Amino acid sequence: MFRLNKHDRYLKDLHDKIKDRYDSVSTNIMIKKKKRSLGEIDLLAKKGDTFDLYEVKCSFRITKARKQARSLRKHFDLPINNIYFYCGATSSLVLL
Repeated sequence: MFRLNKHDRYLKDLHDKIKDRYDSVSTNIMIKKKKRSLGEIDLLAKKGDTFDLYEVKCSFRITKARKQARSLRKHFDLPINNIYFYCGATSSLVLL
């Protein structure tokens, strides 16, 4: 048995909070193109034909979350409805 790091605990907490609102919820999805990693989606939630992305941070660093969200939106080919920022330290959820 191993202990989850802080980020993974916050990710699990968020997953448990939102899982009933969506058809499916996946975590830690790598975005790759031609053997190169472009980033990672912390949490991807599907409802109907659209997707919501969640970026999880341990502290309230919304500027970094916005930058990562722009990059993911540019490289992700699925219809993204909303991108959210979740701060684990304060348990706050913000629409980006």
